[in-house]
Amino acid sequence: MKINKVVIIGSGTMGSGIAAHLCNANIPVVLLDLKDEIVEKARERILKSKPPLLFEKSKIDGLKIGTITKNFDQVSDADWIIEAVVERIDIKHDIYKKIFDKRKKNSVVSSNTSTIPLKILSKKLNENDKKDFCITHFFNPVRYMGLLEIVREENNDKNKIELLKDFCEKNLGKGVIVCGDTPGFLGNRIGVYSMQIAMTEAISMKLSIEEADAVFGRPMGIPKTGVFALYDLIGIDLMSDVLKSFKKELDPKDDFQNVVDGIPIIKTLIDSGYTGRKGKGGFYRINKKNNKKTLEALDINKNTYSPSKKIELNIEKVNLLELINRNDKYGKYAWSVISKIILYSSSLVPQITKQYNDIDEALRLGFNWSMGPFEMLESIGLDNFFSKLGDTKLNPFLQNLKNKGSKNFYEERQKYTNIRTLGKIKRLVTKVDKNDSAEIFRFNDFNIVEFNTKANALDYNSMDALMNATDKPLIIINESMQFSAGVNLNYVMEFVKKGDMKSVEKFIKYFQKTCKHLKYCENPVISAPSGLALGGGEEVLLQSNYVVSHTNIVMGLVETIVGLVPAGGGCKELLWRWTQTDDSKNDPEFASLKVFDIIGYAKTATSPQEAKPLLFLDSNHEVIINRNNLFEVAKKFIEKNKEFNPPIECKFKLSGNQVRQKMQKKLDELYNNKKILDHGMVVGEELAYVLSGGDTEKNKEISEDQMYNLELNSFMKLLETQNTQNRIAHTLKTGKPLIN
Repeated sequence: MKINKVVIIGSGTMGSGIAAHLCNANIPVVLLDLKDEIVEKARERILKSKPPLLFEKSKIDGLKIGTITKNFDQVSDADWIIEAVVERIDIKHDIYKKIFDKRKKNSVVSSNTSTIPLKILSKKLNENDKKDFCITHFFNPVRYMGLLEIVREENNDKNKIELLKDFCEKNLGKGVIVCGDTPGFLGNRIGVYSMQIAMTEAISMKLSIEEADAVFGRPMGIPKTGVFALYDLIGIDLMSDVLKSFKKELDPKDDFQNVVDGIPIIKTLIDSGYTGRKGKGGFYRINKKNNKKTLEALDINKNTYSPSKKIELNIEKVNLLELINRNDKYGKYAWSVISKIILYSSSLVPQITKQYNDIDEALRLGFNWSMGPFEMLESIGLDNFFSKLGDTKLNPFLQNLKNKGSKNFYEERQKYTNIRTLGKIKRLVTKVDKNDSAEIFRFNDFNIVEFNTKANALDYNSMDALMNATDKPLIIINESMQFSAGVNLNYVMEFVKKGDMKSVEKFIKYFQKTCKHLKYCENPVISAPSGLALGGGEEVLLQSNYVVSHTNIVMGLVETIVGLVPAGGGCKELLWRWTQTDDSKNDPEFASLKVFDIIGYAKTATSPQEAKPLLFLDSNHEVIINRNNLFEVAKKFIEKNKEFNPPIECKFKLSGNQVRQKMQKKLDELYNNKKILDHGMVVGEELAYVLSGGDTEKNKEISEDQMYNLELNSFMKLLETQNTQNRIAHTLKTGKPLIN
């Protein structure tokens, strides 16, 4: 069976999201709904989506749209038919009858439901049709969420299920976990339970919603939305429906039933239109008053809103043992939540899966947790966990671990896939070196550097790890969500507050030295990014010899937003790439003006397809749709380049003041039209000075080191201004730019 055409019935959020991602994979797809205007709006929604569902807008050409009444014949030659209609079983049964009457032999039919059991969906199908019917549960947004659960029954055609799994892994880039027909499957069963535990324990311990979200977030290796803000994001009304389904389908004795009813204020919020971000607000809301927006948080006991408070836990890295041992209400809350998640998850093995690893991976891929429940247990340590738990009666899984008395229990990672992933390969390491910001995994014939700071922000230690790992071919890759969000501005600002500009300059010089070393050392350097690669993270990519990029990446040199210029070689390297284009050969000023536009506007690319026209990626790159493949493809590049020769150092010929006058004209126009303000002009002029080559002339040659010096001088000059410091402080506090 080959999948060359897919038909999706239902063009709502999930149907259109699946359709968009099939377009990304260049699979012809037909999207059907009740009326032309409904499906046309879905097409427009795909094109206008933010973050974008398409790698690039031209991918929409692979999508055909139609109606169920006029175009249902499209089903007859489809290899895979996906039902994504409203969660009403009568409507679904009617659709299945039509599908199985029309479909071709050997096609696969699936439902994207997240709540209705497979046995209920397939109730009216004959035995032959049941063999080809399953649930394919995608997570939203489909392009970005890695998990796909394929739910099957015993009578399914196992070969066909395996072929579907293989297709979705290779072509759609999904982490595909095949599981049985149990309520909530794997991801939602544990994920929603965890949310309910986090919520009910917070209320029981009288924590504010801001305090709960601060703990049940980054300190636990969970996205910063926490639990109450995540409720708002998903939709409080939708979560209420999900819980009703769990209450109906779960065994009355299941521990989930203890928290399935949620909290009393939920109904009050829904009845008053406070359904989350899509409504008037929820646990949080934006209050607009006197042209000022204020984020407010709900006091659950009083049902009143007040300005949201930022909770400082002073936690930089995930350390669960340290977190649960804190002698304050936050430590007690963390232990109560984590222990209950571990107890519940382990009670479900082997009931919902024989592989406890699959539960971890479902939480990683479907909820963006950095570690699942069993990895949490491993991180805390079995002795520490059992000691803190006391004499509680244990479930068979945990009792077995305790009886064995072993210190470590975790087996192979990511059993759901045969791909040699980073998670699997790290267990074969020869030696590990580490500092506060990164780890070096040393193998016989290559090294890996993995950053481990918050958002993998870069500092002196990050550069140290890179410098110390180039004695062998090097792969720079991370398991976490981001490659690197750039230089650690908190690290920089600590020096600024002390008036210690010399230490900042020392760090930037070392950053430059490291990036130049990566580019020209005798062993190849391969970066394998996913997620954010911004600012300094992008500069590392630009000066790697080869880049293996995941399709879900955000790349760009965005330093001007915080009042700085790229100073780790970003200006220099992007300028060099543009000087090699045909346009630059015909116009020697073209490259300077082009890069001035790209960096000045802080342009970003949300996919490799968008990055290539900006030359954030050059010809020495490969694009991978399945993130698990990043390591394997990077390793193959090492194997193909045993006789590696580093590139020749580049030289520049730039026109200095001549091209700078053209840049100044652009800045004046922006200033006069109030597109930039006073400090925007200052930043623009410094960027222009760097990209024009400073005080040079057309016939003078400029070395890379001279370009690095131009970057450094402008960076330091801007950093010393109060306006740049204000921009940085504002961005660090609010996550938003300050225009001054």
